[in-house]
Amino acid sequence: MPGGKAGAFVVVEGPDGAGKSTLVERLAGRLRAEGLDPLVVREPGGTPLAEEARRLAFDPALGASPGAELFLVLAARADLVHRVIRPALGVGRFVLSDRFDLSTEAYQVAGRGLPRDEVFYANRIATGGLRPDLTIVLDIPLSVGRGRQVRAAKKQDRMEREGDALHERVREAFARANGDGLFHLDADRPAEEVESDAWALLRTRFGETFPRRTG
Repeated sequence: MPGGKAGAFVVVEGPDGAGKSTLVERLAGRLRAEGLDPLVVREPGGTPLAEEARRLAFDPALGASPGAELFLVLAARADLVHRVIRPALGVGRFVLSDRFDLSTEAYQVAGRGLPRDEVFYANRIATGGLRPDLTIVLDIPLSVGRGRQVRAAKKQDRMEREGDALHERVREAFARANGDGLFHLDADRPAEEVESDAWALLRTRFGETFPRRTG
């Protein structure tokens, strides 16, 4: 943060249709209102290399194998961390990310069935050991998330087109995730309520670093 303090890395995770992108943008707006300059990123993506890796991983016409999909996602993450996230944290900015490494555990390990230990090791290489300061997991029933996507008429990528069996494994992986700095929120509610609870988490964890208001 300004004044020489380290930045904060906040990640929003959850199944497709949980409202991650909406929440990230709402939290960014709240931080701006506090006088901060948050950086918003998405995964995979955020650099030219990462966006190309995302396209290759999730293009239905290419049909990447589970292993190829994993390494494309990790290549995107490695570039994003190196070029964008670490530099922003280094100058004291809040970084808000739509997905990070928990999505790899949910989709590539639980969903695709890749070996957990090997995936975790490869991810540590990609991130250089970077961990979020706060992870907010949005929990939502599969049917609700799928329904939201249908109503939004969103163009689906290869992962989103996968069957319900894979997406239920993904949902379960998110639901049982735990650890220091990880919090679950019920996302089967109006976006305003989810935002309010998420903002309370940020205020509790980082509020003392917000600029002091004057006048």
